Amino acid sequence: MNPDARHLEALGWSDTLEAAFASHAAAGLVPGRVSLEHNHVYRVLGAGREWLAEAAGRIKYQASGRHELPAVGDWVAVLPDEAGGRALIRAILPRRTWLSRRAAGRRTTEQVVAANIDTVLLVFGLDRPPNPRAIERYLFLARRSGADPAVVLNKTDLAEDLAGAVRAATAAAGDAPVHAVSAMTGGDVSSLEVHLQHGRTLALLGPSGVGKSSIVNRLVGRELLPTGDVRPWDARGRHTSVHRELVVRADGGLIVDTPGMRELQLWDAEESAIDEAFADIAALASGCRFRDCLHDREPGCAVKAAVASGALAEARYQSFLKLQHERASVAAEREVRARLGADRSGRARRDAKIMTRALRALQKQRNRP
Repeated sequence: MNPDARHLEALGWSDTLEAAFASHAAAGLVPGRVSLEHNHVYRVLGAGREWLAEAAGRIKYQASGRHELPAVGDWVAVLPDEAGGRALIRAILPRRTWLSRRAAGRRTTEQVVAANIDTVLLVFGLDRPPNPRAIERYLFLARRSGADPAVVLNKTDLAEDLAGAVRAATAAAGDAPVHAVSAMTGGDVSSLEVHLQHGRTLALLGPSGVGKSSIVNRLVGRELLPTGDVRPWDARGRHTSVHRELVVRADGGLIVDTPGMRELQLWDAEESAIDEAFADIAALASGCRFRDCLHDREPGCAVKAAVASGALAEARYQSFLKLQHERASVAAEREVRARLGADRSGRARRDAKIMTRALRALQKQRNRP
């Protein structure tokens, strides 16, 4: 096999990507995968080499937001600078999967956390009891990405009731596997290698201080990423990972470590995706009196009846309602934002036409004898 092809396959290259890249290859560009982004400068891994690169002006101009700029994990078409300067990213190949959330702050914008991920490990620390509602929320985000989710309970060495914590996490995880590990002692971390295969990409996601970077270091076999202590007074961690980074493992597979998230807001939440995350509630909903029942205030609701009888936990029901309400709120905000953008662009076009006519009239006056 061509050595370049071997290098690319180790990074996740496939026949589908090869076909999508054909036109770029004909233009003299070479494929690469974004491994790090900082202040719009990208580190891109290629076939046995790497570049520091910037996005071409056309990509920046045509992008409607940050989500359409290169992200960690993206496959890109690169024009290297043979003189040793920064390479130029001329195109982004279609994303197979991507993790995204609503960016922190007031603006309704999408933030792509990582792209082309095969499996997402949702990491939680056992230095405090796991929160099933947080697990549900992270699972929903992972499933929306198109990747396979798995739950990791780290710090088994600090767990007061390990068996109870695993039971609670398993109940919230549904069909997603649950791993209990200790990055500190190395206990059972090897069980995560089932998700790491040649050319497949694993992403770690979770709150700050749960030990994501420590797990990465265990999986790669060396202290590759910085780690930090958890504040004892509130059990919150510091952001030891400040950037998303794609790491290539010598034993095969790729890993994306992400900064801890203090704010996890939905971006694109279809109703069908919520039904998938809450399959038990979706099954109960088939018994509701009204087909468009929102399971909130409507009479004859089978979901509310299950809560009243104890068949469905009140906390899980409230978590479901919160996601439903948030989905509707984000959808409404995005619609308003789109309308405002359309209005602005319409005004801009009208202003441009008025300005053009005025300039032409002025030019005619100046050209008169």
